[in-house]
Amino acid sequence: MEKSEKDKLLITAMDDYGHYLVRLAYVFVKDETKAEDIVQEVFLRYYLKLEVFEGRSSVKTYLYRMTVNECRNYFKSWSYRKLEFSNWAGSLLIHQNTPESQYVKLEEEKALASLLDRLPLKYKEVIWLHYYAEFSIAEIAGILNCSINTVKTRLARGRKKAKLALTEEEFKHDEEY
Repeated sequence: MEKSEKDKLLITAMDDYGHYLVRLAYVFVKDETKAEDIVQEVFLRYYLKLEVFEGRSSVKTYLYRMTVNECRNYFKSWSYRKLEFSNWAGSLLIHQNTPESQYVKLEEEKALASLLDRLPLKYKEVIWLHYYAEFSIAEIAGILNCSINTVKTRLARGRKKAKLALTEEEFKHDEEY
């Protein structure tokens, strides 16, 4: 494969999936800078391995799988084990027209992120891939290397846990007022 062809494929993949991959990595690592670093590493590996990519899955699925693996590798790394998270990184929201709508959207995003953050990782990643990245259940099974039924079960249990957590939050909020 020629260099110009590889460059073109890389640029296309970056334009099409870069933002989504950063959001995916952010869900795992909760650090915008680290998420960008992980995605940069994913695109570098993609570029270097373009010749061996067999096309058995879509480029989107391939890149998402690489991102999930890279995030898991990050959690196994020495630097992560020594790092303490002290505060949330900024949200990756698309800005609206008014400051008020931006603030409302930011607050809703924080509440949802907080709710999802309390879920176990196996439920959080399935919910994120299904609702935010809009992958089908079969694609999620391929990304996570598990069966379709496992994805369905995790999705159902994750929804149930999120609903219970949301109900508890509403109950606590009502008690305060």
